[in-house]
Amino acid sequence: MDIQKEKTNQFTNIKNIIAVMSGKGGVGKSSVTSLMGVTLKNKGYKVGILDADITGPSIPKIFGVNKKRAVGMGNEILPVETTTGIKIMSINLLVDQEDAPVVWRGPLVANMVKQFYTDVLWGDLDYLLIDLPPGTGDVPLTIMQSFEIDGIVIVSTPQDLAKLIVTKSMNMAKMMNVPILGVIENMSYFQCPECNKRHNVFGSSNIEDMIKAMDVSLIGRIPIDPELVGLCDEGKIELYEKINFAFGEEFGMQIENILGGIKQ
Repeated sequence: MDIQKEKTNQFTNIKNIIAVMSGKGGVGKSSVTSLMGVTLKNKGYKVGILDADITGPSIPKIFGVNKKRAVGMGNEILPVETTTGIKIMSINLLVDQEDAPVVWRGPLVANMVKQFYTDVLWGDLDYLLIDLPPGTGDVPLTIMQSFEIDGIVIVSTPQDLAKLIVTKSMNMAKMMNVPILGVIENMSYFQCPECNKRHNVFGSSNIEDMIKAMDVSLIGRIPIDPELVGLCDEGKIELYEKINFAFGEEFGMQIENILGGIKQ
């Protein structure tokens, strides 16, 4: 049975939608989504981030907008803008206390995510990045079925357990006929600032074998960087100056090439 795709409001024009996914928590998916957003913004693209992790939202804190509140405009909602103009919508921008738990069942969570897409006045965006909750449950399923997703970026870490679960995410995307843009390996290594030697904190990576078996691309490896961790905790990720170190010089162009260019 075909499920009808959700439509945005008349004030929204989104050219590309990229979902960021991982089969398990704790792999740094939200920080990777944020880095992608900052990278694309720095390259001149108009970017929005939809925080679909309703029960564990992190995006507002990473960007330092967790004290702000989204404003209603009739039946629609205005997203909150970061210092550099990235538009963000998250459940934490609608509640009075950011540490208040969201104790909702799956269908209610999924409906809220749909409203973040249909009822938010995103305006003109080149890229809407969707930070999915971990796993392959209600929200990822709803988004893959109901949104016009142009591609999925999957986040992994070097541990074998993470790779096993990431493979499940890849299989889900393929089952739903959603293109996999590639894999980002987060916390790939730690580079000692004294000796410049790389240390495989979570063990040696065999990600090349995994992506070869699944016929997907490796977008990049992100090292463990205490500076990045500190800036995320302080809500200042837009001040991170090692974006190219994290993703490489051609990241924005690589994503654009994988998508086949910005849609008109």
